[in-house]
Amino acid sequence: MPEKACCNARLGRILLVSAAVAAMAGCSSLDGASRRVANAVTPYKIDIVQGNFVSREQVQALQVGMSRQQVRDILGTPLVTSVFHADRWEYVFTIKRPSSERETRKLTVFFQGDTLAKFEGDEMPSETEFVATLGSHKNKPKVPTLEATEAQLARYPARKAEEAPAAANPPAAPSAPSEPLPSRYPPLESSAR
Repeated sequence: MPEKACCNARLGRILLVSAAVAAMAGCSSLDGASRRVANAVTPYKIDIVQGNFVSREQVQALQVGMSRQQVRDILGTPLVTSVFHADRWEYVFTIKRPSSERETRKLTVFFQGDTLAKFEGDEMPSETEFVATLGSHKNKPKVPTLEATEAQLARYPARKAEEAPAAANPPAAPSAPSEPLPSRYPPLESSAR
């Protein structure tokens, strides 16, 4: 092997080994930096809603003596029905928010035959109370208002009429057709094959 090629190969090996050693030595410092980045960035956590939400208004609409279909029309399909307890429907609603404990509400409806005999369960929130709790999060970031000062707006001159995009100037409405439109159209496929 010529002297110059051997020297280049040796230099390449030395550079490769030194790059590997530097990368391995840098891993410990990158680990601390990656932890700081991971702690600064938090994942988006959603509210987990499961089951049937039953409002106070729906419970107030129930009356003893209603049929099963009427109860289903008011409350919706029950979450739990059992073969062993055919005369009992369970409506269970659970919501888990990232910042609070799991909330569970239950309503049990009892039937005698096909008619509503009684119902019992937790105190249900009204629809407005429930909707008001959906948007309230303690850790919700504040959205900044988007406002521009006059000096910032002056940097962007207004467009002239001829520079405006074509979408800003819609075409005039089409005129009425001179011939009446046909009441029947020909088939899409010909019947002769």
